[in-house]
Amino acid sequence: MAESWAFLDAFEHNFRPLVVIELAKGTKEETIEWFTKRIVDKKAKGGAQLLIKPLIMENGDENIYLVGASHLRLLLGAETVGLVKECNDNSMRTFTYSSRKTFRDFADDNHNFLTMAECQYIIKHELENLRAKDEKMIPGYPQAKLYPGKSIVRRLLTSGILVQIFPLHDREELKKLRHSWYGRVKVGYQPLDEIRCYFGETIALYFGFLEYFTFALIPMAVIGIPYYVFAWEDYDKYVMFATFNLLWSTVILEVWKRICAIMTYRWGTLLMKRQFEEPRPGFHGVLGINPVTGREEPVYSSIKRQLRIYLVSLPFVCLCLYFSLYVMMIYFDLEQWALDYHEENESNFSSLMLFVPSIIYAVVIEIMNRIYRYAAEFLTSWENHRLESSYQNHLILKVLVFNFLNCFASLFYIAFVLFDMKLLRQSLATLLITSQILNQFAESLLPYWLQKRHKKRMKKRMCSLKTDTDLSLVEQVNLEKEMGTYFGTFDDYLELFLQFGYVSLFSCVYPLAAVFAVLNNITEIYSDALKMCRVYKRPFAEPTANIGVWQLAFETMSVISVVTNCILIGMSPQVNALFPDSKMDLVLTVALVE
Repeated sequence: MAESWAFLDAFEHNFRPLVVIELAKGTKEETIEWFTKRIVDKKAKGGAQLLIKPLIMENGDENIYLVGASHLRLLLGAETVGLVKECNDNSMRTFTYSSRKTFRDFADDNHNFLTMAECQYIIKHELENLRAKDEKMIPGYPQAKLYPGKSIVRRLLTSGILVQIFPLHDREELKKLRHSWYGRVKVGYQPLDEIRCYFGETIALYFGFLEYFTFALIPMAVIGIPYYVFAWEDYDKYVMFATFNLLWSTVILEVWKRICAIMTYRWGTLLMKRQFEEPRPGFHGVLGINPVTGREEPVYSSIKRQLRIYLVSLPFVCLCLYFSLYVMMIYFDLEQWALDYHEENESNFSSLMLFVPSIIYAVVIEIMNRIYRYAAEFLTSWENHRLESSYQNHLILKVLVFNFLNCFASLFYIAFVLFDMKLLRQSLATLLITSQILNQFAESLLPYWLQKRHKKRMKKRMCSLKTDTDLSLVEQVNLEKEMGTYFGTFDDYLELFLQFGYVSLFSCVYPLAAVFAVLNNITEIYSDALKMCRVYKRPFAEPTANIGVWQLAFETMSVISVVTNCILIGMSPQVNALFPDSKMDLVLTVALVE
């Protein structure tokens, strides 16, 4: 491979722009010259050995640059990042340039051997691994300090010199994907392999899980409709449905593990080796030596971090949980007021008023969840975690604990304190349907409308431009750089997690919960697809072998649902009648079943 690097030429006649770099307006010339030189320099000199070219606008601005790479450079980069590809003997192996002829569909003139998403991932990896050598600062910015081994791109981002880096859309491929994905209403599977080739494994796995979860909900929905129709007013006939519920919630997650492994093996990410994690961009501390790598990097005391977590973050989370419970008690006061009003008036209006407290509470829950999310992100960032994985785990834990209590505490209180199955059914239905409507509006419809307005304004502005550069490319870059940034699948998985909770915990008293979940998820597939293709910038592909910590979150919810459904079964009159003399036998039997 060393010989290949030596013979690699940085010049390429057919420059194909893959990634866009936007620098801050007014960035100093010496900074631009130094940064672009480091990008095109050979690997032996500490450069990335990529291709870069400015996108010049009519006003003379040169703050936007297009980055590409030669075919040979991308193949060598594929070996560096450890991409796994299919061989001619149908096995999956880590790609190496020296054995390139043994891989399926490889040819020296086949530039489609690597997908565009893989090429962009390689470029991102090379840019992020541009490291300072003997520089003490960013040229032209003495306050932006550097030290040997520091990631140049991360320092430019934290210093505000680099605005953003994002991969370009491929208009033709995107058009084909849109047509096969959501261009026409059809009953069938999503084109997951095409989604993976265009957006990468992380996003393809999310859509795969969304599709699988939707199909897994269908048996619950099919059983739920007749169960709801024929036992409408008899809230005690839920034993069989609860039994099916607790088995269903366990089995579907085990089946998903197998399906996930099949997909990721086919995509080559199941066998990919985990790369050594670099410190996250927001991590700061005193300059020291990493005992593992021997490189200079910021060092922050783990004791200080633990003190911040246990003396500040934990009390704050507990305070938020208490506030959530306080709001819940206000909701029950409103429920009592609506019930008293209905008993006094006995009118159609008073009947509608019975649903108002639940609707208001559902809206308040969504508002509180979103406000708390910002607070949790700020606190987790302030805790100063070194690794991105550690940051994500602490953030997810904070958010899940609050969301679980905020969304489900009232249902547990109604079921196991008030023992009011009629109110439980009403509250579950209102919370589920209201949250689904609000999420669809906030996550898809509103961003799509705002993006459409912005696109019209941008097209009018671009029509007045006269430039020698390819107008379609200028227009594309200007449109995409103003699009919203997709911050990952966190919110999407969180929505499915809460939906799974509504269906698995208490749907035995409201069997239509699965029906509404299926309908929501069908529209969610189309709205999320539209969001990815038309509302947000194209995200960088991120290879992954599974859905990560969310698998554990769903399994935890499954355990809670087993306990909840067993207790509901134990509370039912039919089961109580089997133990007329000894309640202790009933408790022991329920515990044994769990």
